Amino acid sequence: MTKPDHPFLAACRREKTPYTPVWLMRQAGRYMEEYRKLRAQFNFLDLCKRPDLAAEITVTPVERLGVDAAILFADILLLFEPMGIELEYSKDDGPLIHRQVRTRTDVEQLREFDPQEALPFVSEAVRKSRAALNGKVPLIGFSGAPFTLASYLIEGGGSRNYLRTKRLIYSDPGAWRALMERLSNLVAKYLNAQIAAGVQAIQLFDSWVGCLSPDDYERYVLPYTRATIADLTPGIPVIHFSTGTAGLLRSLRAAGGDIIGLDWRVNLDDAWQGIGYDVAIQGSADGSQRSSGAPAGGRATSLISAMVSSLKLQ
Repeated sequence: MTKPDHPFLAACRREKTPYTPVWLMRQAGRYMEEYRKLRAQFNFLDLCKRPDLAAEITVTPVERLGVDAAILFADILLLFEPMGIELEYSKDDGPLIHRQVRTRTDVEQLREFDPQEALPFVSEAVRKSRAALNGKVPLIGFSGAPFTLASYLIEGGGSRNYLRTKRLIYSDPGAWRALMERLSNLVAKYLNAQIAAGVQAIQLFDSWVGCLSPDDYERYVLPYTRATIADLTPGIPVIHFSTGTAGLLRSLRAAGGDIIGLDWRVNLDDAWQGIGYDVAIQGSADGSQRSSGAPAGGRATSLISAMVSSLKLQ
């Protein structure tokens, strides 16, 4: 059983810690020989669906790197297949969605399901990871946020400008609202299933929301992210993470979360001053940025998550 005063959990609560806890956003990256060997034998989705292997991939970096938290090996798009969306991971191009969601009819055809019943391998991977960690460090669970999941569904994969997503937002606000309401409810249930299985913190990835203006974020995203976070099991720290959102930090704070995640483009001190010291911040490092430490009085603690993706090691 991980002690409640573990530096990572204490930092999430903005309590004084003996040092700044560190974890890597992609701890089980391609830099690890053990991971590469498994990827040579199994495709990515198979690894996610094998709890024994997912737990092994979760725990190995902790043992190798000595980081202060483990993050569950899974993927933010695992929710798609039970929705009736065919998902494929190509070797070079990342995830591909073969049936995009671009109309009101497409939204209505998405299947509803119980994540705990449809994705039992995720909960089992949590349990196996907790057992293997044996209280050494806390385990972080995660999900994609409603906007980022919606964008994947609409774009069919990665995008530079998210034109199709914005087209749906502006041309059919009703369809967008229906999609976001469905995703908000689904993500909350999925994260609560992870919490019930034993994760000790969760991270909500809104990786793509930086494509929006502040006004569009507040109108078309904030209410649904706020509803997701409000529906989560109380008492579990929530990390609200995004990238490219230096101009949205106040709105992200308003959407909720005990810890606001920052990417490497944001100065930690400036961000903290802007969003207020009543939340913790998780500061991303790209290999050169270092912790700014706590503000005067030491009332908050910075969590540094060194993003392996920014080091091009994923």
